[in-house]
Amino acid sequence: MIILGDGSAAEHTADILDAAVQVREAARSATSGATGVGTVLAALSEVMEYDHASLTRWDPLRRRHTTLAGSYPDDATAYIETHLHHDPVFPVLRRPARGGLWLSDVPRQLLAKSPGFQEVLRPLRIEGGVAQCLFTTDGRYVGMLNVSTRRPRRTPDAARAVVTLLTEALAAAVDPRSGPPSEEIATADPAVDARRPGGLSPRELQVLAELTTGRTNREVAERLYMTPRTVGTHIEHILAKLDLPNRAAAAARAAAWGIELAR
Repeated sequence: MIILGDGSAAEHTADILDAAVQVREAARSATSGATGVGTVLAALSEVMEYDHASLTRWDPLRRRHTTLAGSYPDDATAYIETHLHHDPVFPVLRRPARGGLWLSDVPRQLLAKSPGFQEVLRPLRIEGGVAQCLFTTDGRYVGMLNVSTRRPRRTPDAARAVVTLLTEALAAAVDPRSGPPSEEIATADPAVDARRPGGLSPRELQVLAELTTGRTNREVAERLYMTPRTVGTHIEHILAKLDLPNRAAAAARAAAWGIELAR
Protein backbone atom coordinates (compact mmCIF):
# COMPACT_ATOMS: atom_id res chain seq x y z
CA MET A 1 0.00 0.00 0.00
CA ILE A 2 1.35 3.42 -0.92
CA ILE A 3 1.43 5.76 2.08
CA LEU A 4 2.37 9.42 1.95
CA GLY A 5 5.56 9.81 3.93
CA ASP A 6 8.82 11.70 3.97
CA GLY A 7 9.85 10.76 0.43
CA SER A 8 9.95 13.31 -2.35
CA ALA A 9 6.92 14.03 -4.50
CA ALA A 10 8.83 12.73 -7.51
CA GLU A 11 9.53 9.40 -5.79
CA HIS A 12 5.90 9.06 -4.76
CA THR A 13 4.70 9.83 -8.29
CA ALA A 14 7.07 7.18 -9.63
CA ASP A 15 5.56 4.66 -7.18
CA ILE A 16 2.05 5.50 -8.36
CA LEU A 17 3.04 5.15 -12.00
CA ASP A 18 4.69 1.79 -11.30
CA ALA A 19 1.51 0.65 -9.55
CA ALA A 20 -0.54 1.88 -12.51
CA VAL A 21 1.47 -0.38 -14.81
CA GLN A 22 0.50 -3.31 -12.59
CA VAL A 23 -3.17 -2.32 -12.81
CA ARG A 24 -2.93 -2.23 -16.59
CA GLU A 25 -1.28 -5.66 -16.66
CA ALA A 26 -3.95 -7.05 -14.33
CA ALA A 27 -6.63 -5.60 -16.63
CA ARG A 28 -5.01 -7.21 -19.66
CA SER A 29 -4.86 -10.53 -17.85
CA ALA A 30 -8.53 -10.25 -16.89
CA THR A 31 -9.43 -9.33 -20.47
CA SER A 32 -7.74 -12.48 -21.76
CA GLY A 33 -9.49 -14.61 -19.15
CA ALA A 34 -6.24 -15.62 -17.47
CA THR A 35 -7.28 -14.06 -14.15
CA GLY A 36 -10.43 -12.64 -12.61
CA VAL A 37 -11.43 -8.98 -12.49
CA GLY A 38 -10.78 -9.02 -8.75
CA THR A 39 -7.05 -8.87 -9.46
CA VAL A 40 -7.59 -5.48 -11.07
CA LEU A 41 -9.09 -4.04 -7.89
CA ALA A 42 -6.28 -5.57 -5.83
CA ALA A 43 -3.71 -3.88 -8.06
CA LEU A 44 -5.63 -0.60 -7.90
CA SER A 45 -5.25 -0.56 -4.12
CA GLU A 46 -1.57 0.15 -4.71
CA VAL A 47 -2.45 3.28 -6.67
CA MET A 48 -4.86 4.69 -4.10
CA GLU A 49 -6.13 3.61 -0.71
CA TYR A 50 -9.78 2.63 -0.46
CA ASP A 51 -12.22 0.90 1.87
CA HIS A 52 -14.63 -0.29 -0.83
CA ALA A 53 -14.35 -0.68 -4.59
CA SER A 54 -16.16 -2.38 -7.44
CA LEU A 55 -16.01 -2.94 -11.18
CA THR A 56 -19.37 -3.36 -12.87
CA ARG A 57 -20.52 -4.23 -16.38
CA TRP A 58 -23.42 -2.38 -18.02
CA ASP A 59 -26.17 -4.48 -19.61
CA PRO A 60 -27.94 -2.19 -22.11
CA LEU A 61 -30.87 -4.55 -22.62
CA ARG A 62 -31.67 -5.18 -18.97
CA ARG A 63 -30.76 -1.56 -18.17
CA ARG A 64 -28.66 -2.39 -15.13
CA HIS A 65 -25.09 -2.93 -13.98
CA THR A 66 -23.69 -6.30 -12.94
CA THR A 67 -20.88 -6.44 -10.38
CA LEU A 68 -17.89 -8.41 -11.63
CA ALA A 69 -15.77 -7.79 -8.53
CA GLY A 70 -16.33 -5.65 -5.47
CA SER A 71 -16.19 -5.19 -1.72
CA TYR A 72 -19.24 -3.00 -1.05
CA PRO A 73 -21.93 -4.27 1.37
CA ASP A 74 -24.93 -5.94 -0.27
CA ASP A 75 -27.22 -2.92 -0.10
CA ALA A 76 -24.62 -0.65 -1.68
CA THR A 77 -23.91 -3.24 -4.37
CA ALA A 78 -27.63 -3.50 -5.13
CA TYR A 79 -27.89 0.28 -5.47
CA ILE A 80 -24.92 0.44 -7.84
CA GLU A 81 -26.39 -2.33 -9.97
CA THR A 82 -30.01 -1.27 -10.20
CA HIS A 83 -30.38 2.38 -9.20
CA LEU A 84 -27.15 4.29 -9.73
CA HIS A 85 -27.93 5.00 -13.39
CA HIS A 86 -31.09 6.80 -12.22
CA ASP A 87 -29.21 8.90 -9.64
CA PRO A 88 -29.02 12.67 -10.32
CA VAL A 89 -25.22 12.37 -10.26
CA PHE A 90 -25.09 9.79 -13.06
CA PRO A 91 -25.63 12.14 -16.05
CA VAL A 92 -22.52 14.00 -14.91
CA LEU A 93 -20.59 10.76 -14.48
CA ARG A 94 -21.29 9.34 -17.92
CA ARG A 95 -20.06 12.26 -19.99
CA PRO A 96 -17.38 10.55 -22.12
CA ALA A 97 -15.22 13.67 -22.24
CA ARG A 98 -14.73 13.91 -18.50
CA GLY A 99 -12.48 11.87 -16.24
CA GLY A 100 -13.54 10.32 -12.98
CA LEU A 101 -15.86 12.24 -10.70
CA TRP A 102 -14.25 12.56 -7.27
CA LEU A 103 -16.59 12.84 -4.33
CA SER A 104 -14.78 15.89 -3.03
CA ASP A 105 -15.50 17.66 -6.33
CA VAL A 106 -19.25 17.00 -6.44
CA PRO A 107 -21.26 20.16 -5.64
CA ARG A 108 -22.99 19.93 -2.27
CA GLN A 109 -26.38 20.74 -3.81
CA LEU A 110 -26.02 17.76 -6.14
CA LEU A 111 -25.05 15.45 -3.27
CA ALA A 112 -28.11 16.66 -1.38
CA LYS A 113 -30.30 15.36 -4.23
CA SER A 114 -28.44 12.06 -4.58
CA PRO A 115 -30.09 9.01 -2.95
CA GLY A 116 -26.85 7.13 -3.61
CA PHE A 117 -24.93 9.46 -1.36
CA GLN A 118 -27.60 10.24 1.21
CA GLU A 119 -29.00 6.72 1.65
CA VAL A 120 -26.08 4.46 0.70
CA LEU A 121 -22.68 6.12 1.06
CA ARG A 122 -23.37 8.38 4.02
CA PRO A 123 -24.52 5.49 6.31
CA LEU A 124 -21.21 3.78 5.42
CA ARG A 125 -19.40 6.95 6.58
CA ILE A 126 -17.95 7.41 3.09
CA GLU A 127 -16.15 10.73 2.77
CA GLY A 128 -14.01 10.30 -0.32
CA GLY A 129 -13.47 8.31 -3.50
CA VAL A 130 -14.14 8.37 -7.22
CA ALA A 131 -16.65 7.04 -9.74
CA GLN A 132 -15.36 6.50 -13.27
CA CYS A 133 -17.59 5.55 -16.20
CA LEU A 134 -15.84 3.23 -18.61
CA PHE A 135 -16.05 3.74 -22.37
CA THR A 136 -14.44 1.67 -25.11
CA THR A 137 -12.40 3.24 -27.88
CA ASP A 138 -15.46 3.13 -30.16
CA GLY A 139 -17.49 5.11 -27.63
CA ARG A 140 -19.58 2.34 -26.07
CA TYR A 141 -20.41 2.67 -22.38
CA VAL A 142 -19.56 -0.71 -20.81
CA GLY A 143 -19.47 -0.21 -17.05
CA MET A 144 -18.14 1.62 -14.02
CA LEU A 145 -15.35 1.76 -11.50
CA ASN A 146 -16.47 2.86 -8.04
CA VAL A 147 -13.99 3.53 -5.25
CA SER A 148 -14.87 4.79 -1.75
CA THR A 149 -12.98 5.74 1.40
CA ARG A 150 -14.35 6.19 4.91
CA ARG A 151 -12.11 9.08 5.86
CA PRO A 152 -10.86 12.02 3.84
CA ARG A 153 -7.56 11.23 2.19
CA ARG A 154 -5.52 13.49 0.00
CA THR A 155 -5.36 11.79 -3.38
CA PRO A 156 -2.16 12.80 -5.18
CA ASP A 157 -2.62 14.45 -8.56
CA ALA A 158 -0.73 11.55 -10.13
CA ALA A 159 -3.27 9.05 -8.79
CA ARG A 160 -6.13 11.15 -10.11
CA ALA A 161 -4.54 11.24 -13.54
CA VAL A 162 -3.82 7.51 -13.46
CA VAL A 163 -7.46 6.60 -12.82
CA THR A 164 -8.44 8.50 -15.97
CA LEU A 165 -5.57 7.08 -18.04
CA LEU A 166 -6.50 3.52 -17.05
CA THR A 167 -10.05 3.90 -18.36
CA GLU A 168 -9.41 2.11 -21.65
CA ALA A 169 -7.75 -0.88 -19.95
CA LEU A 170 -10.51 -1.11 -17.33
CA ALA A 171 -13.18 -0.84 -20.02
CA ALA A 172 -11.61 -3.76 -21.89
CA ALA A 173 -11.60 -5.81 -18.67
CA VAL A 174 -15.37 -5.42 -18.17
CA ASP A 175 -16.42 -5.41 -21.84
CA PRO A 176 -17.86 -8.84 -22.81
CA ARG A 177 -16.72 -8.32 -26.39
CA SER A 178 -13.09 -8.11 -25.25
CA GLY A 179 -13.11 -11.45 -23.46
CA PRO A 180 -12.11 -14.84 -24.84
CA PRO A 181 -14.65 -16.43 -27.25
CA SER A 182 -15.91 -18.83 -24.60
CA GLU A 183 -16.91 -15.90 -22.39
CA GLU A 184 -18.30 -13.61 -25.07
CA ILE A 185 -21.88 -12.60 -24.37
CA ALA A 186 -24.03 -11.59 -27.31
CA THR A 187 -26.85 -10.45 -25.06
CA ALA A 188 -28.12 -10.92 -21.52
CA ASP A 189 -31.73 -10.97 -22.64
CA PRO A 190 -32.99 -14.53 -23.28
CA ALA A 191 -35.60 -13.11 -25.65
CA VAL A 192 -32.82 -12.31 -28.11
CA ASP A 193 -31.64 -15.41 -29.94
CA ALA A 194 -27.90 -15.96 -29.35
CA ARG A 195 -27.68 -17.27 -32.93
CA ARG A 196 -28.10 -13.68 -34.07
CA PRO A 197 -31.16 -13.96 -36.33
CA GLY A 198 -30.85 -12.31 -39.70
CA GLY A 199 -27.08 -12.14 -39.32
CA LEU A 200 -27.43 -9.08 -37.09
CA SER A 201 -24.63 -8.11 -34.74
CA PRO A 202 -25.29 -8.00 -30.97
CA ARG A 203 -25.46 -4.19 -31.13
CA GLU A 204 -27.89 -4.30 -34.07
CA LEU A 205 -30.08 -6.71 -32.10
CA GLN A 206 -30.15 -4.24 -29.22
CA VAL A 207 -31.23 -1.43 -31.54
CA LEU A 208 -33.79 -3.73 -33.19
CA ALA A 209 -35.29 -4.53 -29.79
CA GLU A 210 -35.58 -0.80 -29.06
CA LEU A 211 -37.49 -0.27 -32.32
CA THR A 212 -40.35 -2.39 -30.99
CA THR A 213 -41.05 0.30 -28.36
CA GLY A 214 -41.54 3.09 -30.90
CA ARG A 215 -38.73 5.17 -29.39
CA THR A 216 -37.04 7.83 -31.49
CA ASN A 217 -33.39 7.60 -32.52
CA ARG A 218 -32.50 10.13 -29.83
CA GLU A 219 -34.33 8.14 -27.15
CA VAL A 220 -32.64 4.91 -28.27
CA ALA A 221 -29.29 6.69 -28.25
CA GLU A 222 -29.79 7.82 -24.66
CA ARG A 223 -30.73 4.32 -23.55
CA LEU A 224 -27.84 2.57 -25.30
CA TYR A 225 -25.25 5.32 -24.72
CA MET A 226 -24.46 6.09 -28.35
CA THR A 227 -25.15 9.03 -30.64
CA PRO A 228 -28.41 9.40 -32.62
CA ARG A 229 -26.33 9.29 -35.78
CA THR A 230 -24.90 5.90 -34.78
CA VAL A 231 -28.40 4.63 -34.06
CA GLY A 232 -29.45 5.72 -37.53
CA THR A 233 -26.52 3.87 -39.06
CA HIS A 234 -27.43 0.70 -37.17
CA ILE A 235 -31.02 0.98 -38.40
CA GLU A 236 -29.83 1.35 -41.99
CA HIS A 237 -27.75 -1.81 -41.60
CA ILE A 238 -30.67 -3.66 -40.02
CA LEU A 239 -33.01 -2.74 -42.87
CA ALA A 240 -30.41 -3.75 -45.46
CA LYS A 241 -29.62 -7.10 -43.83
CA LEU A 242 -33.29 -7.98 -43.36
CA ASP A 243 -34.36 -6.51 -46.72
CA LEU A 244 -37.05 -4.41 -45.07
CA PRO A 245 -38.44 -1.04 -46.23
CA ASN A 246 -38.67 0.86 -42.92
CA ARG A 247 -38.31 0.75 -39.15
CA ALA A 248 -41.96 -0.22 -38.65
CA ALA A 249 -41.37 -3.36 -40.71
CA ALA A 250 -38.21 -4.02 -38.69
CA ALA A 251 -40.17 -3.68 -35.44
CA ALA A 252 -42.77 -6.12 -36.76
CA ARG A 253 -40.03 -8.60 -37.69
CA ALA A 254 -38.52 -8.27 -34.21
CA ALA A 255 -41.90 -8.93 -32.60
CA ALA A 256 -42.34 -12.01 -34.79
CA TRP A 257 -38.96 -13.27 -33.58
CA GLY A 258 -39.91 -12.58 -29.96
CA ILE A 259 -37.43 -9.73 -29.63
CA GLU A 260 -39.27 -7.13 -27.59
CA LEU A 261 -38.63 -4.76 -24.69
CA ALA A 262 -41.04 -3.39 -22.14
CA ARG A 263 -42.21 0.10 -23.07
